Amino acid sequence: MNNFITVNIVSISELLFSGNAKFVLLPAEFGDIGILPGHVPLISLIRTGMLKIICPDDSEHSIFVAGGILEVQPKEVTVLADTAVIATELDEVKIIEARKKAEEVLRNNKDRTDIASVEMELNMLAVQAKTVRKFGKARVY
Repeated sequence: MNNFITVNIVSISELLFSGNAKFVLLPAEFGDIGILPGHVPLISLIRTGMLKIICPDDSEHSIFVAGGILEVQPKEVTVLADTAVIATELDEVKIIEARKKAEEVLRNNKDRTDIASVEMELNMLAVQAKTVRKFGKARVY
């Protein structure tokens, strides 16, 4: 039996990862899922969080994902993400600026539709900030 699984991580705009892995951990709709070679077939929505890939050489790749679809087959994992960014490419300064703007909109806007949208954005920014602190280019002020 092959000890690896082929993994493809695709966002709307680009292919972020394509290669073999020993293990994949990702945020599925109802909780985190760990995937090993030979996993049973599965389709799930993806929630906002960190996707982690362990390669055959034990190197790790971390990718922030927000929304999308996961398909698992015994020899292949495909993630079609609405939003995906390699963890080390996240910029804490930009995240902080975006969070401040979103909080300002929340304070000044009473439209329920806008509020729900801004709250979703704030949730995504909170996960990105957590990702930066763990894997990305965190800056100390």
